[in-house]
Amino acid sequence: MKAVVKFFIYLGLIAVALYTSGCLYDHKPAPGGNGENQHKGVTAPEQPAVLEQKNTDREYVKLNNSTNNNVQPEIKEKTSVVLYFDNGKGSLSAERREIPKVPGIARQTVYELCRGPLNHALFPTLPKNTKLLDINIKDGLCTVNFSRELITAHSGGSGAENLTVYSIVNTLTQFNSVERVQILVEGKKVETIAGHLDVSSPLERDNELISSI
Repeated sequence: MKAVVKFFIYLGLIAVALYTSGCLYDHKPAPGGNGENQHKGVTAPEQPAVLEQKNTDREYVKLNNSTNNNVQPEIKEKTSVVLYFDNGKGSLSAERREIPKVPGIARQTVYELCRGPLNHALFPTLPKNTKLLDINIKDGLCTVNFSRELITAHSGGSGAENLTVYSIVNTLTQFNSVERVQILVEGKKVETIAGHLDVSSPLERDNELISSI
């Protein structure tokens, strides 16, 4: 009887020893996983979230490229006009200039005349700070209205006055729609610009004042 009891006691001790040594518990991690994380329930981030961000970036770049491709520089058509300036020899000389082709081409041309010559061999014919106030063409008559500087800032002298007046008249009569030019100052007719030439009535082109440089 005592032998049987001892046998079961020894058998129990052997079982306890095997259990505490870990032989009865298989804790090997699953293939491809981390044992510690598997035990604690930790999982890796889901891949689809990363793919979604990449798609968003790609669409952003595509949108930007599409927008940039739609931006085109504005290209204005040009036309050539003739401006008449003082050549320093008592007469007028032509300067050909490329300007934007706009509906009011006569107005744009007078603006350029007010700016003065680009050719350094020529000289301005309109006094400094003279401004174009208005221009109108009807039935062959061009009525052109200048600021008071046309008179108040003029240098004087009959020769200079002739060049001022006919630089305006000859420049405007290059257009087929203009046969005569009426000069106004501040909206009113004036007798003269510098006291020598009558400008109270419309004037026609004077080709005799035109010469080469």
